Amino acid sequence: MRYQKGEIVAGTVTGILDYGLFVQLDESSSGLVHISEMSTHYVKNVEDFAHLGEVIRVKIIDILENNKYCLSIKNIDYRILTKRRSKIEETKLGFSSLALSLQHWIEDSSTRKEQDRVSHFKKKDSPKEERTPKNEKKI
Repeated sequence: MRYQKGEIVAGTVTGILDYGLFVQLDESSSGLVHISEMSTHYVKNVEDFAHLGEVIRVKIIDILENNKYCLSIKNIDYRILTKRRSKIEETKLGFSSLALSLQHWIEDSSTRKEQDRVSHFKKKDSPKEERTPKNEKKI
């Protein structure tokens, strides 16, 4: 396909190097978004702008031979937002497995709390040992 200067089209990032992003526009056309065409600010890391396989919008800024293009993402909304599928999938059991264990957890927690309270009071009531430095002898 033949693109025109100034046209904004979608393409897939096929390569990332220190100096830019390679983008496949269609089966026979591709181009480079040079690091200088990524932002109006200093670009420290090209990978901050896109990742391999990501579909982005690019602007055609120059047409080279053999269906090669100079591309830019500077001053355009280049990200194409897609709905991301939730990584957590609901199971048939849902929360029922939690409900089955909940009563046990509550009882266990209450038992531990009571044990901690009792041991705390035992420590308070026990007489403290008199400590002497290792080198000193008791007289």
